[in-house]
Amino acid sequence: MTIQKRRERERAERELLIVSAARELAETEGWDAVTTRRLAAEIEYSQPVLYSHFKDKGAIMAAVAVEGCAVLAVELRTARTAAKDTRGALAAIGETYTSFGRLRPALYDAMFTHMVDLPFATPEAPAPLQAAFGEILQAVEPIAAEGDDPALLTETYWAGLHGLVTLMRSGRLPEGAHEERLALLISHFTTRAG
Repeated sequence: MTIQKRRERERAERELLIVSAARELAETEGWDAVTTRRLAAEIEYSQPVLYSHFKDKGAIMAAVAVEGCAVLAVELRTARTAAKDTRGALAAIGETYTSFGRLRPALYDAMFTHMVDLPFATPEAPAPLQAAFGEILQAVEPIAAEGDDPALLTETYWAGLHGLVTLMRSGRLPEGAHEERLALLISHFTTRAG
C-alpha cells in the first residue's frame, strides 16, 4: 500500500470516527453537547484535526444526516420489499419511518429538523438522501392517480409522517394514539389503491 493510500484510508477512518462520536454524543446528551472541543476530547484528537475534516459543527451534523439517510434508506427498503401489496408497502414505510424518528431522535433531528447545509429535493442531493426519498416514492407511486405528480404525492406523505413524529416527540400529540393516526393517514393515501 502506498503512503498516499494509507493516508487516505486513515483520513476516512478519522472522519468516520468524528461522525460516529458526534452521533453518539448527540443521542445521549443532545446536539447542544456536541462541540468541536468536546468531540476532540472524545476521539482523542486535537481540534485542528477536527477542523481539517469539517469546517464546523454544522458540517459534522450534515455528515451525520447523510449517514442517517443511508441507514433509513436500508430500513425503508427492507420494510417496503417485505410487504405483500401496495397498501402493505405504504404501511410498512410509515411504520418504519415513524419508528426511526422516535427511536433515534438526535439522528432524526440532524436529518430533518435542524438546519444543515445539504441540498434536499434537487439532483445535487447526496445519494443517501435520494435513496431514502426514493424508497418512500416507490411505495407511494403505485397509488398516484392519472395526472398526479408522484414526487409531490410522496412529499405530502413524507410531510404527514414527519408531522406525526415531530408532534409526538414534542408531546403535542399523545403517544397512545399513534397507531390509529398512522392507520388513518395510510387509509386516506390508499383509498385509490384498493
